Amino acid sequence: MDAVRVALLREVLAGTEWLGATRRFAGALRGSVVSHGGGLLLVGTPEYEPWHLAAHLVDEAAWSGTPELAPTLVRHDARPSDPAHLAVGPGRLAAARRGETLLVVAPEGPAAPLLERVSDARRAGATVLALGPGQGELPSLAHETLAVPDGSELDLDTVQHLVSAAAGENALPAPRGRRRLRDRVARLAEHLTAPPPARW
Repeated sequence: MDAVRVALLREVLAGTEWLGATRRFAGALRGSVVSHGGGLLLVGTPEYEPWHLAAHLVDEAAWSGTPELAPTLVRHDARPSDPAHLAVGPGRLAAARRGETLLVVAPEGPAAPLLERVSDARRAGATVLALGPGQGELPSLAHETLAVPDGSELDLDTVQHLVSAAAGENALPAPRGRRRLRDRVARLAEHLTAPPPARW
């Protein structure tokens, strides 16, 4: 989903709880990684790897000038022969420490082995964020949770797009007034065509 589609989705969702919820969660994510200088670990379940969210966070990190948002994707079936960015296995969670952020994305409640690793990471001082069904043991381990229950208006993939886009925002959007559609489209076009921030 590109920036134009995210902007259109936000227009459709205006007035719902989703925009505020995804922005709050993204703010907690960004605040955690920026305040600690990075160290974002992203993990799913053996059946669901959030590689798409990882790619979007890498893009948002580059576009927003916030390198701390670029995650390390932790894969359950990683092999040493995989490319370096795909070769990080669950053992990395055991090494999580204070100052690191662990984002767990699970469409269903994770199984006991992953929950144990998340619990160990939290005890070691990592900040834990959870994106998933909002029930089971994972929310009790997380410092911040964004619940996406089965059967809700948005699916988990769509919510991940909203979270990653909001995490890359450098400022909160201007308060919504009674602007004309033409003004909103012009503002969107201006935002989308602006060059990325200069990197020194």
